[in-house]
Amino acid sequence: MSRMSMRALALCGLLLAGLLMPVQGYAQGETATRDTTEKGAPYVPTPRHIALKMLTLADISSDDVVYDLGSGDGRILILAAQEFGARGVGIEIDSQLVQRARRKARRAGVADRVEFRQGDLFDTDLRPATVVTLYLWPDMNNRLRPKLQRELSSGDRIVSHSFNIDKWPADTTVTMEVRSPSEPNKPLFLWRISAPDATP
Repeated sequence: MSRMSMRALALCGLLLAGLLMPVQGYAQGETATRDTTEKGAPYVPTPRHIALKMLTLADISSDDVVYDLGSGDGRILILAAQEFGARGVGIEIDSQLVQRARRKARRAGVADRVEFRQGDLFDTDLRPATVVTLYLWPDMNNRLRPKLQRELSSGDRIVSHSFNIDKWPADTTVTMEVRSPSEPNKPLFLWRISAPDATP
């Protein structure tokens, strides 16, 4: 192999490593799709024990309607239906993940309690929700803040995995062990709506 060919191969390797770097947090066997990475929030599944803590932190009951913004493969809502009897709506931009979530809900026997919609979370009417779960980048959380404060009602709850919301102190913060020596522990943030914000 010529020196030029070897140099070209090395350059391709560096470029490939750079492209893969933003999604290193994917669980084994899970892959990012073009839709999830282009929208600014790559699909990184929430471990079951963290999802369960998010739901217990929000004090979920069978009376709740949980909206999961960026719902991925549906695991948080399926768990909410299985363990707490809650109803849920997942909003996900990636059509492949929406189909996967629907299949998982059918297999879990909770398809009558949860639904998954393909769409933009910023265009979603959140007024039916009593609980909203988030695992999004900080800038997306910050952009969502006015919508959350405007559309949710007094007593509704918001739980975010890993990322806070600027200039909105959480009512409760807990730290969860990731169970991986290579990753730091993850904070969970809970907000309770005291009164909806009428500011447009």
